[in-house]
Amino acid sequence: MRAQSSATGTAAIAVGDPAKVSTAAGTLQAALGVVAFSLTFPATAWGLEGFGTWSLVAVRSVLAAAIAGSCLLGLRVPLPERRHWAGLAVVGAGVVLGFPLLTTLALRTSTTAHAAVVVGLLPLTTALLSALRMGTRPSRTFWVAALVGAAAVVAFTVQQSGGALTAADAYLFAALLVCAAGYTEGGRLARVMPGWQVIGWALVLCLPLTVPAAAVALSLEPVELTAHSVTGLLWVAVGSQFLGLVVWYRGMAAIGIPKASQLQLAQPLLTLVWSVLLLGEHLPVAAPVTAVAVLVCIAVTQRARG
Repeated sequence: MRAQSSATGTAAIAVGDPAKVSTAAGTLQAALGVVAFSLTFPATAWGLEGFGTWSLVAVRSVLAAAIAGSCLLGLRVPLPERRHWAGLAVVGAGVVLGFPLLTTLALRTSTTAHAAVVVGLLPLTTALLSALRMGTRPSRTFWVAALVGAAAVVAFTVQQSGGALTAADAYLFAALLVCAAGYTEGGRLARVMPGWQVIGWALVLCLPLTVPAAAVALSLEPVELTAHSVTGLLWVAVGSQFLGLVVWYRGMAAIGIPKASQLQLAQPLLTLVWSVLLLGEHLPVAAPVTAVAVLVCIAVTQRARG
């Protein structure tokens, strides 16, 4: 028991105690998570240049789990309490398996810019699930600003797609639900354990599914190792799937799930920038207008008291 306590203490020193993270530091960490996530779609598009859909999703999870598992093993972190395993399973189903798979399927036919604005509804979805799951009651001002921000994203999406929803949109809307569930449960767990352990154990928990899936997918789908495909795979595995979620969950634990989720209103706009710089996609004319509306909404939600 003493060795176990010592290991836990070492882990706490290494990653910090979520309870001691200030509001400013929590906001910064959540924002860093958003920046990491904003590169996910462009990196996925790069990865799809050399990997099949199933190979990319499975291999990214296995690589991220290898990193997380090495950290957990190296720091001798004890297994989570039994009461936390159900929550970790929700995190794994939502952010380790569901969201990567659904968005990767969508990106086979959708541009990253279009996918980014649809997933811009994630903050509102997360806030809604948080209210249902955890009994949070944000203020009326918070909800008005969140709804206005979501409306701006929806208007942008409809304007760009000509009002017609596609199969890719169906994948993206499903991704919103599973990801919001994973964020909500992960944010709750990050209040009682370090955020990196939340995503770390979720990744490890999924290994019995992702390892066989990776083996089968790699044997059936062609693989072409290029600078883009390898870079894209490494980013979605290390940056998006592990490091980004580490700081994201720590930020949510510090400032609350509703407020942290609203920072993601900036994610579609960041992704639009990356899509132009990294993929050469056309930047929609309406993007600057949406950017102003979204940034105003972020400012309001961050000041609103829940």
